[in-house]
Amino acid sequence: MDFPIKPLVTLLAIVNPIGVIPFFIHFTRNFSLEQRQRTVRVASFTAFVVIAISALAGLRVLEFFGISLASFQVGGGSLLLISAMHMLNAQPAESRAQDVDEGASRADSGASIAVVPLTIPLLTGPASISTVVIYAEKARHFWELGVLVIYGLVIGVATWLALSAAGRIGRFMGQTGINVMTRLMGLILAAIAVEVMADGLIKLFPVLGR
Repeated sequence: MDFPIKPLVTLLAIVNPIGVIPFFIHFTRNFSLEQRQRTVRVASFTAFVVIAISALAGLRVLEFFGISLASFQVGGGSLLLISAMHMLNAQPAESRAQDVDEGASRADSGASIAVVPLTIPLLTGPASISTVVIYAEKARHFWELGVLVIYGLVIGVATWLALSAAGRIGRFMGQTGINVMTRLMGLILAAIAVEVMADGLIKLFPVLGR
């Protein structure tokens, strides 16, 4: 497994807390300071929990449904590539346009936007979950799974820092700055997605590796 950088870089590129700042500002525009701070804490903790559970139990779920890891790698790599394409167009990594509308209606009906849609799927959607599962399979020791859980903690802290400073970051970077950051992360993510897909395709079709 590629420690310590690649899994963390991949997750940071996908989750991209800075790219979620405009959505956070939109969803919490009528919140009090205390409500906004609580939303930040819940969203950050939930992002950590999703990544940690994916690292520790994701492979068991695949085994339960009888899905091979190679197939999951190709599917997960495809999701990463699609996410990268969205990001290169300065759109969020996950399919967020529709989710924003759904999230707004959920918020209006009293549901917590900290979990849905802010954390799931805006921060930790299918692409990030599949990425964690793919790297978890590469782990050969229990401590490596522990490192993935620690990476989840890092993502949670990064989310907390970004959302806590949402107002200042938004004013400093502006929409143009956020778009530039999203495109840079998308370029990195596209390269990683190709590697993940290639690894899975070689496992499915060994002749490709000759």
